Amino acid sequence: MAQTGKQFTIEGAEIAFRNFSGKEGQYNAEGQRSFLLILRDENFAQQLLADGWNVKYLRPQEEGEAPTACLSVAVRFDKVPPKIIAITSVARTRLTEDMVDTLDFADISNIDLIVKASSWEVNGKTGLKAYLKSLYATIEEDELERKYEI
Repeated sequence: MAQTGKQFTIEGAEIAFRNFSGKEGQYNAEGQRSFLLILRDENFAQQLLADGWNVKYLRPQEEGEAPTACLSVAVRFDKVPPKIIAITSVARTRLTEDMVDTLDFADISNIDLIVKASSWEVNGKTGLKAYLKSLYATIEEDELERKYEI
């Protein structure tokens, strides 16, 4: 993990609650694409929190476990679209806004990403909102996908 100014890079990132399609759900409105970035390094999570990032904590799954730090990352294509690349055994494909929803259910074996910040201020409170800048997702293919891919 490397943080420079208002962005950071994580190789081998872990994400959850993928909503690249922007489907309306319990925690987001229709059209809001996002995912939850899991922050396993507590020191890094505390550094982000101190810098104004909106780090939250998930309740432990099992008794005795510590809460898990996480960061909601927005995926927006309207201003500066993120670079999202799907990597398979035969190709690297840049995913457009119309294609990115395929990541919602893809079997992903590795993710490297860059998250950038946008400053906000509401009613005297300030902070940093996380936006996806770049994401490289290695897709785990099954034997038929490998056989028939061109």
